Order: sequence, then structure tokens, then C-alpha cells
Amino acid sequence: MDALKYIKPKFFTTLKGYTRAQFIKDLVAGIIVAIIALPLSIALAIASGVNPEQGLYTAVVAGFFISFLGGSRVQIGGPTAAFVVIIYGIIAQYGMSGLTVATFMAGIMMIIMGFLRFGDLIKFIPKTITVGFTLGIAVGIVAGQIKDFFGLSMGSVPAEFVEKIAAYAKNMHTLNWPTLLIGLLALLIQIFWPMVSQKIPGSLVAILVTTAIVGLGHETSVKTIGDLYTIKAGLPTFTVPHLSFSLVRQLMSPAFTIAILASIESLLSAVVSDGMIGGNHRSNAELVGQGVGNLMSALFGGIPATGAIARTAANVKNGGRTPVAGMVHALTLLLILLFLMPYASLIPMSCLAAILIMVGYNMSGWRTFGRMLRTAPKSDIAVLVITFVLTVFFDLVVAIEFGMVLAAFLFLKRMSDIAEVRQWVDKESLDDPMLSEEADLKDVPKNAVVYEVFGALFFGAANDFLNVDQETGKNVLIIRMRNVPAMDISGMEALEETLEIAQKRGMTLILSHVNDQPYYVMEKAGFIDKVGAENICENIDAALVRAASLAPTK
Repeated sequence: MDALKYIKPKFFTTLKGYTRAQFIKDLVAGIIVAIIALPLSIALAIASGVNPEQGLYTAVVAGFFISFLGGSRVQIGGPTAAFVVIIYGIIAQYGMSGLTVATFMAGIMMIIMGFLRFGDLIKFIPKTITVGFTLGIAVGIVAGQIKDFFGLSMGSVPAEFVEKIAAYAKNMHTLNWPTLLIGLLALLIQIFWPMVSQKIPGSLVAILVTTAIVGLGHETSVKTIGDLYTIKAGLPTFTVPHLSFSLVRQLMSPAFTIAILASIESLLSAVVSDGMIGGNHRSNAELVGQGVGNLMSALFGGIPATGAIARTAANVKNGGRTPVAGMVHALTLLLILLFLMPYASLIPMSCLAAILIMVGYNMSGWRTFGRMLRTAPKSDIAVLVITFVLTVFFDLVVAIEFGMVLAAFLFLKRMSDIAEVRQWVDKESLDDPMLSEEADLKDVPKNAVVYEVFGALFFGAANDFLNVDQETGKNVLIIRMRNVPAMDISGMEALEETLEIAQKRGMTLILSHVNDQPYYVMEKAGFIDKVGAENICENIDAALVRAASLAPTK
């Protein structure tokens, strides 16, 4: 059991010493978070192209398991804005059954990632990619709300961004003024309500006010949820998705994107909440919990879920300190789903559009994007802008894949740029030895030449490795490798070519201060036997002594 402690849920850890006072705090926090999650879950479901109740299914089922089995004390799981664009695209291409399979597969992927301890590797995804696709998602969310916000009379909204904007422009003359005014009112309430109260979410107030206005005013031209959707109250139905090899193969890429995006967002939320409570989450346990949550969400008719930063922060601010608060949040939403769901049909669509516009604005990170454009190196700016553009005009799958490949190539380029080889300068060749930056100049034997390698020795740097042909009158070549932390197979081949050239010229190759990883690569490749164990020296002084012993006798 100790071997699996890295995936042990925080719930079982927090049960030790759990008090009645903390339960009351968790209970209050869970109920407040449920009130916040209610309008968001409905709005995000509709924006994703599914029925309103499916957003609540997700918050209830996935939210419960994410808290119960996750690695964070205070994480709140459920549908988030980051998935809206990708869910909408999957449904447009594969239908709801395709989304269910993709979510199911993503859950399995995340569970496997947790067991393989991939939790710590997510942090290596460059911030330029996360900032780029986050802003791109926000733009996509806001663009998707224009029809309902303005009350445009048009058919279904195209999934592609360019076609979507073109369709809006073509139908803008059908704008409905009462609908627009309701949307603007909902927007203004969300902007200014925090000045009145931080406890009660502005989105809930906007729903109550606009629903009352439309209902009491009998304004039939303003479309409500009930005009467009049939809302089902009651428990979700357990359904096993139909899997086929061809469908699994087609959905492998979208499922992987869901898994990566859910992992990034949930672990980012966990890190933020750690800072708020002074805690320490278990990243791999969190991945397992998120995986089970998404798997169960798919089985109960939900959509992809992850840790929600805003709802998690609200949980912390209201006293939640254990996973019990997240489980209470899920159970509270279940009660709302059972008894209050029919009233959701009265909510104006333009109000939900206004809520999602605010969600898109708050998640966009446009200030961070702008700061990166001003201060980041050109290569990082290229990754940032390309990821953003691909997210908006193509889809998130392409954006993440291309962004990661481009970031990897740029990283290799930078590593190649900083990797260099310097030839040692002999003391006697300096007019003034005091001008040297080296305080510990060594006496190099007349028969030897010394090169020092700086940086990782890999294929990007191998082409500029050594030029032994220029050396004449020497029978020993020393390569000092103390500043080589890592080496790949191409670096190994460069050393082997260097050894061949040295041997053809009658030179002995000596390596100084070989670090553990390069030594392991050399040993595995059989290079130690080729060069001779006696020519692998512990430090440069030993290498120089070895070189002097090989000087030709007169």
C-alpha cells in the first residue's frame, strides 16, 4: 500500500482529526459554491451544445469523485469554460455519442497518467502555450454568445470561427432590442454587484433579476431556456458508451486533448489553492481523481470536467478546508437537479450569454498575453501568437500539438546555441597571463591539446563539436566534460567520430570529469572499452598527468 501512497486521496488523509466545527465550515462552503456553480454549469452546457441538465450532471457526478478521490484538499470539479470550444467541435463532428466516448477515453488516459506519475511532468508545458490557448478559448467562448446576446434570428451557429463571424454579420439586421437590453442588464449586474456583496455571486443575481423582468413583463420576444430546450429533472441515467475500434481511433486525438487540458487546468488550480491554504496537493492522486471523475461523468451523461479555479477559490474563501466541502457542493446541486430544475426553463438566453461573456473575459488572461508580447523573446512570442491563432481559427487539438512541437524545436535551438566548445589557450601563448579570465591556468603538455565542452552534448550541438584536423604536432587530445550535464546518442556518435579521427592521426583521446549521465551513455554504447578506462580521468589535473606520460621520447 505504501508503494501507492502517491495516489492516496486527500479525503482519507483529512479524516484524521476531523472536527464538527470543520464540518460546519465545509457544509456552508459547499452550499455557497453550489449556488455559484448552478448558473455556470447550465450556461457552460448550453454553450457547449448540450442540454442544460448535462452541465449539472457533470458538476454532480464528476464534482463528487474529483473531491472524493483527488489529491487536493479544496479542489472543486465540474464543467469549465476551457472545454466549451473543443466540446462544441467534437459534437459538431461526431455527435453526442462521440463526445461521450472521448470523455470516457480521456478519463482512462488521466488515470493511467496518474499511476505512471506524470503529474509532475505537466509543469513542463510552456506558459506561452497555456496563455495562448487560454486567450484563444476565451475569444471562442465570447464569439459563441453573440447570437443569444443580441437575439439574432438565424439557424444553427457554424462551429468554425470565420464562418461563425460571417453568419453573424449576415444576420445582424435581425437584432432583437429587448433581448439585447436584458443581456446588457445581466452584464452590468455582474460587473457592479461585487461592490455590493462578495458572498453572493453576481451571476445568480443577474439570473434572478432578468428572469423576474422577463416573466413578470410577459416579454415573449426574449427567448428563454425553455423556448429552446426541454429540461429534464431527476437523476441522470447510467449508460455505457458503445465503443468500436474505428471510433476510438478517430477520437484518440480529441480525447488526448481533453486529458491534457483537464490535467493542466486541474493541477494549476491545485497549485493556486495550495498557496491560499498553505497546503500541498498530491499531483498524481489529483490526476487519478480527475480521471475517475471524467469517466463517471461520461457514464452518467455528463461532459468533460476539471478543477475550476474560480469555484475552488470561492470554496477556500468561505471556509472549506477538506474534500467534504466539494462533496457537499455536488450533493447540493443534486438536490437542485431533483427539485428546482423546472424553474431553470424561465432563465433568458441572453442572460446566460452575458454570464459566459464575463467568464470568457475573466479567464482570458489578456493582460498576461499583452505583457508577454512586450517582454518575451521573439521565439516565445512566436509560440504564443501561433498557439492563439490556431486555437481561434482551427481548434485546440491543432493548437496544442503544433505549439508543443514548435516549443520543443525552439528549446533545442536554444540548447544548441548555448552549447559550445572552447580550446584551451596555453600560458606561454599569452602576452600577459594576467589578462586571462582563468585564475587557475594549467600547464598543458606540449604534446596535448585541450578542448572544454559547455552545455548539453546532443544532436543539435554535435555538428560543431570538434575539428581535430586543424591540430598538428600533437599526440593527445583531451576533452574536458565537467560542464556537460547530459548527452544523447548523436552526441555519443560525435565522440565516436572524434575517437576515429584521433586514432587515424595517431592521437590518444582522454576524457576528463565525465558526469553520471554521459558516462552511462558511453558505458551502454561500449565507448568506455573503445577509448580505454585508463583514459577516463577523474579531473583535468589527472588528465594532464596522463597526457604528459604519453609524450614521445626524444
